[in-house]
Amino acid sequence: MLLAVLAARPVQAAAVNATHPEPVCLPEVYVGQPEDCLLAGPAASLSELAALGITYPRQVLPARPIDPDLGIVPYYYVKALEGPVKIFASLEDAIEGKVAKRVIDAGFNYLTFIDSREVDGKRYYMIAPGEWVRRDQISLSVSPSRFAGLEFSRTPDTAFGWFLWPMESQRAPGLNNVSLTGQWYSKQQVFQLYERAELDGLVWYRIGPEEWVESRGTAVVFPSVTAPEGVTNGRWIDVDLEQQTIAVYENSRLVFATLVSTGVPGWWTRPGLFQIFEKVETTYMTGAFEADRSDFYYLEDVPYTMYFDEARAFHGAYWHDYFGIEQSHGCANLSNADAYWLYQWADLGDWVYVHDRSGNTPTDPSLYGSGGA
Repeated sequence: MLLAVLAARPVQAAAVNATHPEPVCLPEVYVGQPEDCLLAGPAASLSELAALGITYPRQVLPARPIDPDLGIVPYYYVKALEGPVKIFASLEDAIEGKVAKRVIDAGFNYLTFIDSREVDGKRYYMIAPGEWVRRDQISLSVSPSRFAGLEFSRTPDTAFGWFLWPMESQRAPGLNNVSLTGQWYSKQQVFQLYERAELDGLVWYRIGPEEWVESRGTAVVFPSVTAPEGVTNGRWIDVDLEQQTIAVYENSRLVFATLVSTGVPGWWTRPGLFQIFEKVETTYMTGAFEADRSDFYYLEDVPYTMYFDEARAFHGAYWHDYFGIEQSHGCANLSNADAYWLYQWADLGDWVYVHDRSGNTPTDPSLYGSGGA
């Protein structure tokens, strides 16, 4: 791609321009205007790209993905089907359909099981000692997302991000006269961001010498090693509500970054500066916010939970793979692997800085309850 850019400006390096007596600069990167040659042709192209952070050969991020196996947990998850879930006090009660020990309201419900039995061609699941549920009340097992974020050896020089769905880049920004490159990127693939442009009412990102993508299909981290006001120890977790990313800083250096899913409108994740006040390796979460309880949820064995603002917490979300898009009732959803990494890194009292660079998330305290999963 870079060679194509250079070929678009063919200039012989040793030639002397008829108007300018000095020779054209050799095809290298120059900072500022050289005194002994004319900055044009390939040299100008290389220097312009280098000023954006695009060098040849291309520089990779100083990062590596964490091991997705960090997200393996000792639980088997199943999703409950629509309707209330009847929990029986024994396998025999479940088989005979006796009065339920308890009933979980209809809603967004996920259970874990520790044993299963098949009797007369029907299967039953033990979700806890002395608690059984019938197979006709649950769907098949749930496989948590294998997405994993990036661990950094140093703070990168450029912004970077992930694609939220498959996307093909184009040679220039804008909706008119689109010239596609044929280069496709997959969901959750990483890219580096070199330039930002606003055109046709949209924001566009340059991700290569002649490659642009529209920003709505991306989630970006803009590294900033300047600690938020109030953070004095160089350790904080930056939650970017606009971009749906988190960045973790230690000794004022970026050490980790990933996608997150925060609260949907009406159940926003509250902006502000907070501190982690409780860590729980696994917990269950349940609640409802609508008057008719139509948004009821019951989630068993939610892994690696860290509370930072009332009931709002970082935690693994095994029930979806839409990280980078708002999904929650106020919590910060992570993949299991990312939640494990953050849980191992963080200490009680560590700072959490939640902000929305777009300004669209309200800050009026009266609009916020205690939050939820």
